[in-house]
Amino acid sequence: MAKHKNITEPDVFGFQVRIVRRGKESSRYFSHKLWGNKGKSLKAALAWRDQMQIVLKGSKTRFLKPPKNKTSTGVTGVSRTIKYDRRKDKSYLCYTVFWVCNGISRNKTFQVGNVEKVSADDELHAFRTARLFRNCYEYSIDNDIPFADSKFNGWKKVRFYEDGNLGAV
Repeated sequence: MAKHKNITEPDVFGFQVRIVRRGKESSRYFSHKLWGNKGKSLKAALAWRDQMQIVLKGSKTRFLKPPKNKTSTGVTGVSRTIKYDRRKDKSYLCYTVFWVCNGISRNKTFQVGNVEKVSADDELHAFRTARLFRNCYEYSIDNDIPFADSKFNGWKKVRFYEDGNLGAV
């Protein structure tokens, strides 16, 4: 049964379909006797599985681990940090976005600039861009589409969050 994803044959009497999304299981048993024979019960199991995958589309888990309640910005996956560069003896304000790509934790840093010279407008621009980055990532997970983080290259010169057509970059 390896060729039929989410379908197993736990016994000689039928097929079991199991789909788990966000910790909630949807399952159904298809008896050979009830459906007439083994071929018809497999066909019914495949049809039910395909229907459930459409119903449950976009409900895959976003996080490898549950998010912690502690966040410096109030937005899950976005943090505000000050990084110190020893070589230049300067501190830089950054917003960092964390996400998962193919099971690997990733991050993107939006560096605002030198803490002593940063303006409120520059900090707000970096925060809004980081928040939009995270929202686009979550949108791609919810809609089962690939996430392209490269579209945020050159973010300092472009205000992506003002583009109304940008639903998901």
